[in-house]
Amino acid sequence: MRRNSKSPIAAIAVSVSAVALSACTASSSAPVVSASAEAAPPAQQAPISEVFAQYDADNLALSPIGKAYRGIRDEDYGRWDEVSDEAEAREFALLQDSVTEMQARYDLTALNDQDALSYRLFEMLAERRASLYPFRGYRFLFDHRRGAHTNIPAFLINIHRVDSFKDAEAYVSRIEGIGPQLDALIAEARARADNGVMPPDWVYPYVIADLEALIAAGDSNAILDDFDAKLAPLTPDLPAGSEGEASATIALLASAKEAWNSSALPAYQRLLAEMRRQQAIAPTDDGIWRLPEGEQYYAALLKSYTTTDLSADEIHNIGLREVDRIHGEMRSIMAQVGFEGSLQDFFEFTRTGDQFFYTSREEYVADAQAAIDRLGERMPEFFGVLPTDPLTIKPVEAFRERSAGKAFYQRPAPDGSRPGTYYVNLYNLRDMSKNELEALAYHEGLPGHHLQLSIQTQLGDLPAFRRFGGVTAYSEGWGLYSEELGKDMGFYTDPYSDFGRLGMELWRACRLVVDTGIHSKRWTREEAIDYLATNTPNPQGDIVKAIERYITTPGQATAYMIGKLKIMELRQRARDELGDDFDIRGFHDAILTSGPVPLSIMEENVMKWVEESQQGG
Repeated sequence: MRRNSKSPIAAIAVSVSAVALSACTASSSAPVVSASAEAAPPAQQAPISEVFAQYDADNLALSPIGKAYRGIRDEDYGRWDEVSDEAEAREFALLQDSVTEMQARYDLTALNDQDALSYRLFEMLAERRASLYPFRGYRFLFDHRRGAHTNIPAFLINIHRVDSFKDAEAYVSRIEGIGPQLDALIAEARARADNGVMPPDWVYPYVIADLEALIAAGDSNAILDDFDAKLAPLTPDLPAGSEGEASATIALLASAKEAWNSSALPAYQRLLAEMRRQQAIAPTDDGIWRLPEGEQYYAALLKSYTTTDLSADEIHNIGLREVDRIHGEMRSIMAQVGFEGSLQDFFEFTRTGDQFFYTSREEYVADAQAAIDRLGERMPEFFGVLPTDPLTIKPVEAFRERSAGKAFYQRPAPDGSRPGTYYVNLYNLRDMSKNELEALAYHEGLPGHHLQLSIQTQLGDLPAFRRFGGVTAYSEGWGLYSEELGKDMGFYTDPYSDFGRLGMELWRACRLVVDTGIHSKRWTREEAIDYLATNTPNPQGDIVKAIERYITTPGQATAYMIGKLKIMELRQRARDELGDDFDIRGFHDAILTSGPVPLSIMEENVMKWVEESQQGG
């Protein structure tokens, strides 16, 4: 039984660190100037794209990490982002000042459709970040799923390319910079913990185990092994002569080891000590309701992630409704396969039967690739715009597979130097049901995130904040929609695979219930786990990982089902209005070719397409 700890939390320090290796953080409570300001803007002297281009250039100048994700290698290639309150303030001010400049210089009503949409989206971006800025000190800097302790190795392995000796020297420079980077984050995490802002107690064994494993690996750790592997095929930027080249390679590897032992390793050891200290004082309550103004914080997160005004209670009730619907569809499959017993009996059968699980990682990856290949052949029938980037499937690396989620996607580099990557976590094959393989592959690969993000990345005529930004309800709504679209495309021919599809949709419906249950209705971790165990076919390990994710990332998981329901609603409206003239390819292109947008803008885009289709446009 969990002990009850409800001691008051001290006032939270307002100082904040920009979280290393994360995307743009939430921004400020300062007011964003409305587009309806009374003063008429001056005559427009230059395309509005110049404002967006300048913002992007200035924003990249603040983020060497952002540059690397874009494939940019310049004088900052060996650096990490600055971690300080001042750095975050600069990033925030840059966005707000850029929006203010845009509003002062341009008249929304005088812009063409695409520029007007960019104008509105830029305002909305600033407003979303502003709504969360008062709570910027509430984020957990280190937990079992994220934080610099695992993000740093993941970044160096997957993003930092080494094609020259200069790139290799930049890699060494980044290893040297791990110490100061971690120390700044440790100091901020310590300050937050001393004010009560830290994860629940059960998080710390995961983080501590990851740190202990990395430290114990010594010079055979994931970072040094990766650097050694990247040096091997290197074509040196040196005069011909194998002896000089070999000496340079040996010297670089020695420098990397020295940087690890003098900078990175001691910092990881200090982080381990801090995590052990925090474990002794960590809270036992799970939801963010325990934080000062926690209810307001959660409401702001829900609004930001879903881009709606739905309350926690409304989202909870939508979840209950969808759970009931999906349970009904599952009972139909039970009848189809001739299973006798209750739905919970069927859940137990599918979560424990050996026939529903793989015995080798290689077989899982091969089947996932085959599923994507088969669907890919039918893509032109359903999409007018197709992805241009290659897609690869990759098991999650050993150093983070114990704590990582079951699957995720990494977008391609805009210059084509990095493919889209579907990461699948094969640490425990009993958590990866054969029944779910198709739906998971369609969500992360085709026609899901790879299609959506490849198209988005290649929208070269749109501002960078639209090409490289994100709206969770849009992207994850699309991913979940893609799972059901696979059925419309003729797949899930095995009823158990179709049951797996429903199981994954049920999973997202249950998220609406348990996320709001934890953070609004004050459910415990155990209550949420029990709800999933009763209402889903997922194995226990999957269930525990999921609930632990929702606890430390409040609100995010609600965006999937809310976004998917909106896409389905819009598709039905378009079918009803267009009848036999409805074109599924045109519908999909109307959603995908504007990049990620709030759900209200998605609706406008689709209804505009419907109107144009009715007019023969």
